[in-house]
Amino acid sequence: MFSIARNRSCFASRLVRIMCFAVSTLAVLSSPSQAQDNANPANAGCVSAEMVRALVREGNSVRVRSSAQLVSQMGGSHENEKGIALTQTKDTVRTLQEAHHWFEKGAKKGYAPAQVNLAVLSLAGWGTPPNAGTALYWLHEAARQGYALAYFDLGILYLNGCGVRQDYQEAFKEFEQGANAGDPAAQMNLGYLYDQGLGVAQDRAQAAAWYRKAAESGLTQAQYNLADLYVRGEGVPGDDGEAFAWFQKAAQQGHTGARIMLGSMYAEGRGTRKNAQSAYEWISAAVLQGDTRGAGTLKDLEQQLTPEQMAKSKMRAQLLAQLPKPRSDAEVALLH
Repeated sequence: MFSIARNRSCFASRLVRIMCFAVSTLAVLSSPSQAQDNANPANAGCVSAEMVRALVREGNSVRVRSSAQLVSQMGGSHENEKGIALTQTKDTVRTLQEAHHWFEKGAKKGYAPAQVNLAVLSLAGWGTPPNAGTALYWLHEAARQGYALAYFDLGILYLNGCGVRQDYQEAFKEFEQGANAGDPAAQMNLGYLYDQGLGVAQDRAQAAAWYRKAAESGLTQAQYNLADLYVRGEGVPGDDGEAFAWFQKAAQQGHTGARIMLGSMYAEGRGTRKNAQSAYEWISAAVLQGDTRGAGTLKDLEQQLTPEQMAKSKMRAQLLAQLPKPRSDAEVALLH
């Protein structure tokens, strides 16, 4: 069977929406200047401009604990929207400074998405000098509101040493809390840490369980990772049928690695009936998307197809390749 290197990415589709409910020195910080003492200024600018603009997330999942908190949060929504609009325009120095200004206004009103967006700009150095301490302060403020999505992002920072020291155990704590709060990306990354034994003893049964939760939410990388465990029989009994089903779900959403593996299973009749034409279509689509790891397999498949089948398969592959790709593992979301 054609095999590709594991791609159980620990950098799921979001980066900096940050919270610190884990036990750490950040939990007692009361000001940006105090936070700076625990930050890593050398890595403060580790979030790129391209990453910041990559995605604007819709929906507000702040956990509201009181009517007063709701009023406070909604009071910053307008300012947050202004900041987001400015980050999507031509990034002149003045425009970015204005975006920073509006996020700051929303953050000071207690609107958690504005607080984490302000943190993103502080880490990236958009409209302000890169400042990890300021970012950590505002992320902590968002954490006070129980902002579940932010656990993932603090985990990413610790995982990569972005603005903080690299610490797999702290990353694990943050991902675990985010996973328990129901965030699919945190669930997937918690699975990854169990899978690789980072910050916790390696346990692929636990990895499979968390991958499954995220996969059932539609996260393509988690679907791929779970399928990979079934193919290898690691943490779960080997099961080509289950592997095929999960690779297929991820492939249908544009995941190129899953498309290659799905094509490989069609080519060998593993988990499904052997079908050289379907194999060619899925692998060819991945190649057209820029993932050439299956190019050698395509040459073998071409020998098994008639000219008519080849023509149909190429047309089908073109259509598959035009489907939207899943969001990049390194993307950062600005929150509405």
